[in-house]
Amino acid sequence: MKLLLIHSDYLEFKATEKTKIAEDTDRLEGKMEECLTVFTAVEKGDEKNQEIIVKNALDEIIKVAKNLKVNNIVVYPYAHLSSDLASPKVAKEILIEMEKRLKEVGYNVLRAPFGWYKSFKISCKGHPLSELSRKITCDMKERDEKEKEKSESKIYLLDVDGEELVELREDNIDEVIKDEDLKALAYKELGIKGKGEEKGEPPHVKYIREKEICDYEPSSDSGHFRWYPKGKLIRDLLEDYVYKIVVEYGGMPVETPVMYNLENRAIREHADKFGERQYRFTQGDRELMLRFAACFGQFMMKRDMYILPRYLPLKLYELSTYSFRYEQRGELVGLKRLRAFTMPDMHTVCLDMEQAMEEFENQFWMCLKTGEDLNIPYSVIFRFTEDFFQENRKWFFKLAKKYKEKYKKDVLIELLPERKHYWVGKADMAVIDSLGRPIENPTVQIDIESAKRFEIKVHDGDKEVYPVILHCSPTGSIERVICALLEKAYKDLEKGKLPILPLWLSPVQVRVIPVSETHKNYALEIVNKLRENNIRADLDDRDESVGKKIRNAGKDWIPYVIVIGNREVEENILTVTVREKSTLKSNHKEKMKVDELIKRIKEETKEYPYRPLTLPKYCSLQPIFK
Repeated sequence: MKLLLIHSDYLEFKATEKTKIAEDTDRLEGKMEECLTVFTAVEKGDEKNQEIIVKNALDEIIKVAKNLKVNNIVVYPYAHLSSDLASPKVAKEILIEMEKRLKEVGYNVLRAPFGWYKSFKISCKGHPLSELSRKITCDMKERDEKEKEKSESKIYLLDVDGEELVELREDNIDEVIKDEDLKALAYKELGIKGKGEEKGEPPHVKYIREKEICDYEPSSDSGHFRWYPKGKLIRDLLEDYVYKIVVEYGGMPVETPVMYNLENRAIREHADKFGERQYRFTQGDRELMLRFAACFGQFMMKRDMYILPRYLPLKLYELSTYSFRYEQRGELVGLKRLRAFTMPDMHTVCLDMEQAMEEFENQFWMCLKTGEDLNIPYSVIFRFTEDFFQENRKWFFKLAKKYKEKYKKDVLIELLPERKHYWVGKADMAVIDSLGRPIENPTVQIDIESAKRFEIKVHDGDKEVYPVILHCSPTGSIERVICALLEKAYKDLEKGKLPILPLWLSPVQVRVIPVSETHKNYALEIVNKLRENNIRADLDDRDESVGKKIRNAGKDWIPYVIVIGNREVEENILTVTVREKSTLKSNHKEKMKVDELIKRIKEETKEYPYRPLTLPKYCSLQPIFK
């Protein structure tokens, strides 16, 4: 939005001709004296978040009005200030809302009609502040609110034994926090630059290309990816994994649209709380948005359900492929920050806060279990409003103490002086990457606002109760899980370990390498038997030396590599290189029969999902995607 603010002796206008986009109104002329005239052009970018743009514009107008000590304001549509105008519908809505809110806070307001040709007369005061121009953007308010929130909230380390909070400051973090990952999280939360964080591109960005997992799609918007067969397989397996744990927990899978109509009041209010990082667009006369989470569809579904107390806690789960967030271009970093992502999203309807806190605890442990299963240790920060924390202090310290007893780690807590979001409490879990920067992963949130906004009700006898709703993503986005796995692999490399993915996620679990053509048939028998037993195996039949094939298997992070020579054929005993037990200096080799290898792999992957290899079994037929 662009504003031209004129401190006026008077402004007088008269509508002369109606255009096709003109509003219907009887107010075709008007005059106001001793006023601030606000010539206004609503721009295309303002359509992303009308709520924020109106707030930002009013903040600036009111600030100028107070400085000039005027109580009369003219809102005058003036398209000539910009060449990138919003749709007439949105522009009119914003101007009407500006008039309404200015009146609500006590100003006398005259708004010139939208879409009419008008003649006007104005007399400018002619002092240094009488002519001001302003560019209003969505992120002004969002940024200010975030900075204000951070300045008002405080970050603490929990002393669970003494049930005390130790306030963290830049000068005491190194002294009170010993765990390096938690220390890095504290640096980030306090906004401390130059500690626990290095600049540069994180290693996983190199790995996603090198391992043919995925890459940026140059013909799409920034932050959108193409996924190659290996990456698609890893994603599918992770999605299967989350599906399994959620269903076992009692979640009921559903599916909802990715696009929503912002004419729905509840949807617009919920979207506006998210700030400007949204994909919004117009189609015909409707303003639409692409979802940034599965909340919208699930809330609308729950609104239409007849929910009884005996159904509770009611858990609906959706794998939101895709969700969209319009992250700033400079913030896009590989799989850590992107604009289209896959989010496992569960929402749980709870009768009251007591039930919600019980479920919060259950889901907190479920989230932590995913870190164990994926071997990516989380660092934890709780966030509570001050009043919620004080009311539930004993419950919280009991939970934090159980966590420390199990994981031998401390936790952070952020206390907010008042509620600014739909939640009163949440747990965020992060993996620290190789550059000391947190990767936000699972979360559980206690939402006390959305049920009322979306008219979600529990029918308890003669009463209708607005429930408490939990938001939970057991792993965080699938893309960030892959990011965390690759960053951990690099950290292992720095410690002298060979980088590797968990066996159940490795696209190729076993590679078989025949020494010569005479060993190929036996090698193929081994590959076929492994594949018959649901093990992803391939045969390196390329016309290359055995040494190069072994090196290629190492570059592909293959967990088990078998070289077939005369001895293996004659003795029917395999020589297997086990990557997990190998080091940068030496390979760990074990002798075993094929049935023993099958049993071993089955045992290591028994709790995890399986999908077959989606590449040809012969390496010579596997295309190159990078």
